[in-house]
Amino acid sequence: MLTIRALIHPSRHVHAHCDIPCGIYDPEQARIEAESCLRIIEKHDASDDKLFRARCIHVKEERAELVKHHLDVLWHDYFKPEHLEKYPDLHETFWKASKQASTVKQSLDAAAARELLAMIDTIDGMWKATGGPEKTRVSGRPS
Repeated sequence: MLTIRALIHPSRHVHAHCDIPCGIYDPEQARIEAESCLRIIEKHDASDDKLFRARCIHVKEERAELVKHHLDVLWHDYFKPEHLEKYPDLHETFWKASKQASTVKQSLDAAAARELLAMIDTIDGMWKATGGPEKTRVSGRPS
């Protein structure tokens, strides 16, 4: 006789690193959001409109959170143990960039946003050197 437990208990277990392993990992996504943060800070500083400035802060915080998300996905899903051999500072580089994204989220400091962009450029260099564009970009897209 079948029990409810037997009906809902899985007959096999599967494991995946994400819901749909697409294989498309690119620091460009983080860079676009970080550039948005910098431009929003500049627009905020140039305006005297309190409502506009409040909206700027809200949107900048959302974009900075997206930077953290995109960096995290790239860090955990694209980079593999063999990449650590080539870049032993990979984990520290990502950790510092994520912390910098938090700093940008918490402040209106344009210099902090520029520093975040520089950190993303460093990550982009690592990604390119490990074959990132060839492994993840759709054919025909410029490098």
